[in-house]
Amino acid sequence: MADKKQNNKRRNNNNGDEDFNPRFRKMRKKVCTLCSDKNFVLDYKNPEQLKKFINDKGKILPRRATGACAKHQRDITLAIKRARHIAILPYTQN
Repeated sequence: MADKKQNNKRRNNNNGDEDFNPRFRKMRKKVCTLCSDKNFVLDYKNPEQLKKFINDKGKILPRRATGACAKHQRDITLAIKRARHIAILPYTQN
């Protein structure tokens, strides 16, 4: 019985990290591409640029997938919706 407790302590050795969980790996925070590159201008008339921010079904990708900050995610969404409205991007993919 004492061996099990000692074995359990060895396995959960986290070197003092309080948020340690062996099931989940810490992910590196994504950097907003629009913030990092000052020359990058989001344009609703450029469908190749906007296709990076939509999935294969035509849905807008969330912030956790694109890595964009909140301000630029709103700009991305607005540009995609404008491009859909003037029929540059489709609403859905068949």
